[in-house]
Amino acid sequence: MEFTAEQIAGLLNGDVEGNTNAVVTGLAKIEEGTPGSLSFLANPKYEEHIYKTESTICIVNRTFKAERLLPDTLTIVKVDDAHACFAKLLDIYNQMTKKQPNIEQPSHISESATVGEGLYLGAFAYIGDGTKIGKNATIYPQAYIGENVTIGDNCTIHPGAKIYQDCIIGNNVTIHAGTVIGADGFGFVPDEKGVFSKIPQIGNVVIEDDVEVGSNTTIDRATLGSTFIRKGVKLDNLIQIAHNVEVGQHSAMAAQAGVAGSTKIGRHVMVGGQAGISGHIKIADQTQIVAQSGIPGSVKKAEILMGSPGIPINDFKKSYFGFRKLPYILRKLQELEDKLKLISKDK
Repeated sequence: MEFTAEQIAGLLNGDVEGNTNAVVTGLAKIEEGTPGSLSFLANPKYEEHIYKTESTICIVNRTFKAERLLPDTLTIVKVDDAHACFAKLLDIYNQMTKKQPNIEQPSHISESATVGEGLYLGAFAYIGDGTKIGKNATIYPQAYIGENVTIGDNCTIHPGAKIYQDCIIGNNVTIHAGTVIGADGFGFVPDEKGVFSKIPQIGNVVIEDDVEVGSNTTIDRATLGSTFIRKGVKLDNLIQIAHNVEVGQHSAMAAQAGVAGSTKIGRHVMVGGQAGISGHIKIADQTQIVAQSGIPGSVKKAEILMGSPGIPINDFKKSYFGFRKLPYILRKLQELEDKLKLISKDK
């Protein structure tokens, strides 16, 4: 990567203040900038760093006005939205570093599989019988794609990801390293002696377009039918999605969240880290679940829920104010009981 300030301004419809020929070859946070790096400033909390950064170019909002002298070596590119523009540059950088079409060896593509043009397949990757891979797929080393899997166009499967048989992946999907798609759901039934027998899990997982799944996340196949991850969903690392769950369009979950079987999560739902959602319930569209909350029953209207069991956040805050004072209240109660005993003795 090598860009001049003038080229960056052209890409972002920005204006240069400083050396239009200044060159950058890498990206860095403004507080960690080095000569030759490109940074951005969008949050006023980080403004102090722009006056001492060693970055060569910094993208700022048009509204930015320096309160003191900037480094002589720093060139400014002013844009309408510094954060969005820097994200655009990151995407350009990502495209530039993307693997070029190639099939490395050793790797395995079944004779009955079909793959689209533009495939990059890393060493020790495996594509099973009857599987269909769309155009411009990037499949990194040691990825496993089982039998009769369908993967759409422009998908990226990172190292060590596993996609079990019969699963369906849409277009523009990214699955990060170590993730498992389509493992058996947790289906067991005890007999009269309490011995568990396995219920065969013969469904699949369907992931629609524009989904991103973080590393070491697991999405279990359905017992019957499908586990659905709908269009535009974003899943963080280390998330557990159980069998027959449905996650609605454009919902997002943070790390270590877990959803039990057959739960239906609506659209535009946000789930914080380490939240737990029980099985066989429904979560209304646009619900927000705060980190570490537990949701044991259905949520019928959009609310911000906190605590375990989750309750409306304002109710939780009021309750928290109360139970924070419990030691004080108990001490006072004990003092009152002691006084009552003394009064009783005096009588």
